[in-house]
Amino acid sequence: MKGCFINGLGCVATQKTDEKGQFIEVAINTTDNVLEAIEPSYSGLFPPAAGRRMAKGVKMGIYASTKALAQAGVAVPDAIITGTGMGCLKDSEKFLKALIANDEQFLTPTNFIQSTHNTVGGQIALGLKCNGYNFTYVNGAVSFESALYDAKLQLESGEENSILIGGVDEMSDHTLELFKIAGLIKKEEDKPYDILHPTSVGIVQGEGAAFFVVESQQKENSYAQVVDVEIRNVLSLDKVEDFILSFLSENKLEVSDIDAILLGNNGDANYDSFYESPKELFKNTQQLYYKHLTGEFNTASSVGLSVVSQIIKNQHIEEVFKINDVQTSGINTVLIYNQYRGIDHSLVLLKKC
Repeated sequence: MKGCFINGLGCVATQKTDEKGQFIEVAINTTDNVLEAIEPSYSGLFPPAAGRRMAKGVKMGIYASTKALAQAGVAVPDAIITGTGMGCLKDSEKFLKALIANDEQFLTPTNFIQSTHNTVGGQIALGLKCNGYNFTYVNGAVSFESALYDAKLQLESGEENSILIGGVDEMSDHTLELFKIAGLIKKEEDKPYDILHPTSVGIVQGEGAAFFVVESQQKENSYAQVVDVEIRNVLSLDKVEDFILSFLSENKLEVSDIDAILLGNNGDANYDSFYESPKELFKNTQQLYYKHLTGEFNTASSVGLSVVSQIIKNQHIEEVFKINDVQTSGINTVLIYNQYRGIDHSLVLLKKC
């Protein structure tokens, strides 16, 4: 059976990134409850006039996918699979506001067409002239993992050989206000925000996009191999350890075989307790986190996969990602565990090529 190898990636995040999607000039936030993505130069990707009409999520997706394809040496992938939690929010809000203002009459369809969740995948396909399988998953905090799982199955079954996958989410003013009213975002009076030792509820909201070219064959420039992906919608606090141990057992691994684990701590005091049992289970393993740099959003795990892919390829872990001081001689097998508000649990297992 064929494998699933990450052969190219691109990333736009709330930290400045380079051409390879690596974080540069990292800044740790403790005072802002909303982090905007630092957009790169889009020069040469699309005409400026077209760019002004594009949603931020679309532009980030096109940039990240272009970088991923270039690294992998792929002109047109066999398929495009995208994950997004909220879609193109700004265009959704524009359409709804126009709907109200015009009393549901004389509406132009442009904002509605550009607001759908599959807009990003569709725009990328149009630009590449890719007529293959194109699918968008909207599954909350496992939207990206669903896309990754789909791609892995297709590659291993031989249906496709090269697939572009990605996760992308953008913010919008009205939705942010609704999130704040609902108590999903941290309050101003709770500053400073401590992700690892939270004392307040809610998250620091972020946005971003990360795209990957996954292929059935390993290449000289491969980042890592995706060994397995598992998703669980509902999981009680006392079953997290069993969930992880069962996943490892299915892959014929022990806890001691994991060189590092990336956890999705986001600073929400009500739900970060789900990461306590994994921390205890992997107390002798290098533990990592990343949402203090990216903020939380439905597809933040795609940026987390980008971080881990680079760690495995470069065999180096920056201090800013470390939770503990456990040393490892090599980074060959890495586990990623993520959840959001106690649901949408996911595990992704990666190995060095």
